[in-house]
Amino acid sequence: MTISGQSGVAWRGGVPVSERFDDPYFSLEDGLAETQHVFLSGNGLPERFRDGFHIAELGFGTGLNLLAAALAWQAAGVAGRLCFTSFEAFPLPAAAIARALSAFPEVAPVAAPLLAAWDAGLRRFDLGPVAVAVIPGDARETLPRWAGRADAWFLDGFSPAKNPELWGEGLMREVAAHTAPGGSFATYTAAGAVRRALQAAGFQVERVPGYGTKRHMSRGRLTGTP
Repeated sequence: MTISGQSGVAWRGGVPVSERFDDPYFSLEDGLAETQHVFLSGNGLPERFRDGFHIAELGFGTGLNLLAAALAWQAAGVAGRLCFTSFEAFPLPAAAIARALSAFPEVAPVAAPLLAAWDAGLRRFDLGPVAVAVIPGDARETLPRWAGRADAWFLDGFSPAKNPELWGEGLMREVAAHTAPGGSFATYTAAGAVRRALQAAGFQVERVPGYGTKRHMSRGRLTGTP
């Protein structure tokens, strides 16, 4: 059953669904397991972690990817700092994020400080050793102005069929331009148009087994310039 909520969010069995894009914020099966399979393992994490490692993300959503990365960093025992930058056009209110994250008790230790910062209106804050920056606005406008370069990208916008703006060739070129040499990306989608856009931007792209009912996902490394 779908229950309509506030701020353009509906709920299907505890999973938030964007009413704007008619797409869930994370897997209806197990969002945390999906994040670990797609975004962490897809980028070769935590094995690649080092002091100063920088993750960037298209689509902050509920913050679940951030929390999974923070927990993986802690479990890996890496000294130093992890940087996490996310681009989000339609930030959720703290209450909706809290409701969504309540399904994952594993993330509670890092979810509490995230929710406190978010509810206070902060978009730059620390989660222990993780320096977080959430940049609001359309990524097509905000990413070109970003001065950073990521070692790994979590490409987690809504479905390319429903949110094509976040998967176009121009934005994928900006992703590549803001990727460190040898940096990587991972995404749940294996849509041909997305893979071609990433290849054209300079990434070597692989189609690999996806999570749950999704047969395939994509991952890759930056190998050159378009």
